[in-house]
Amino acid sequence: MKNTNMNLTNAMENRDKIIVKTSIVGIVANIFLAGFKAAVGLFTNSIAIVLDAVNNLSDALSSVITIIGTKLANKLPDKKHPLGHGRIEYLSAMIVAAIVLYAGGTSLVESIKKIIHPEKAEYTVTSLVIIAVAILVKILLGRYVKSRGEAVNSGALIASGADASFDAILSASVLASALIFIYTGLSLEAIVGVVISIFIIRSGIEMLQETLNDILGARADREMTVGIKRLICEEPEVRGAYDLIVNNYGPNRNYASVHIEVPDTMTVDELDVLTRRIEAKVFHETGVILTGVGVYSYNTKDDEASKMRNKVIETVIAHDWALQIHGFYVDIPAKQMRFDVVFSFDIDASEGVDIITGELYQLYPDFTIQIAPDVDITD
Repeated sequence: MKNTNMNLTNAMENRDKIIVKTSIVGIVANIFLAGFKAAVGLFTNSIAIVLDAVNNLSDALSSVITIIGTKLANKLPDKKHPLGHGRIEYLSAMIVAAIVLYAGGTSLVESIKKIIHPEKAEYTVTSLVIIAVAILVKILLGRYVKSRGEAVNSGALIASGADASFDAILSASVLASALIFIYTGLSLEAIVGVVISIFIIRSGIEMLQETLNDILGARADREMTVGIKRLICEEPEVRGAYDLIVNNYGPNRNYASVHIEVPDTMTVDELDVLTRRIEAKVFHETGVILTGVGVYSYNTKDDEASKMRNKVIETVIAHDWALQIHGFYVDIPAKQMRFDVVFSFDIDASEGVDIITGELYQLYPDFTIQIAPDVDITD
C-alpha cells in the first residue's frame, strides 16, 4: 500500500502541474481578450461587446480559482482528513459557478436596460477585426484547454475548454449583429446581449448541478466500474465480482471495496495472495485503490447444491425489481441457505426480501433462509 500511495501522489502532482499551467494560459488569454473587447465595446458604444468582455473576465477569474482549488486539494492528508483534501476542487467549482451566474445575471440586467433605453453603436473596421481575431483565439484556446483536461481527467479544464468554444460562438453572434447593423441599420445589440446573458446563466446552472452531484455522491462511471469487475474476473479463481462501491474524494481520487466469489476449497493463505494481486492489478490499470476485498464462497462439493442454486436464481430473477443474485451458498446438512439480492429503486428492499423469502419457504420449508439486500449502486 505504501508504493501505491507514492504512485498516487506522484500522479496527482503531475496532474496538478498540467492543470495550473493550462489555467495560466487561459488566464493570460482571457485577460487580453477582455481588455481588447472592453476597449472596443466602450469605443463603439456596443453593450454586446462589453458583455462579451465581462464574460472573458469571469473566465479568467474562474481559472484563478481553479488554480487555488487545485493547490489546496493537493495538500497532504492529515489526522482530520486522512483521505486528503481532494474535494476542495468541487467547492472551488461551486465558487466558479456562482461567479458565472453573477456575471450572467448582471449582463442580463444591463442588456434589458439597453433595450428600454437604446443607444446607437458605431463600428469601425479595426473593431470588427479585433472581434474576429478574438473568435479565432477562443476556438484555439477551447481546443487546447479541453484536450489537456481530457488528458488528466480534469472536469474543470474540460468544462473551461467547452466554455471557451461556446464563447467563440457568442462572439461570432456579436460580430454578426455588428455586420447586420452596418449593412441594414437594424440594431440587434441589446437583444444579442440578452441572448448571451441567458446562455451564461445556463452555463452557470449546469456547472452548479454537476458540482452538487459530485459532492452528494453521483453514480460511479459505468466504464470504470465495469472495467474493474472485468479485471477482477480475469483471475481464474474468481467466478464473479459484486457489491463494488466506489467512494470519490476528489478528481482521480477513488477508493473502492468489492466482494469476490471464490471456491469454498480455497485456504486463507491462497485468498491473501489473490486479494493482494487483485488490489495491485486494479490500481495499476485504473488508479482506483481497493481498500477492501470481501469474499463469497460457492459450493464445489455437492451437485444438489448446484441444482438448488439454479432454482433459487430462477425464482428471484422472475421479479423485475430483483436485478441480480450473488453470493449463494447452501449448507444442506445444516439446512441453511444464504445469498444477496440487488434490488432496484422501484421497490422497498425489505418488502422485496419478504416476498422472495415467502416464495422460497414454499420450495424449501425446512431451510433457514438468509437474504442480504443490496442497493443498485454501480453497474
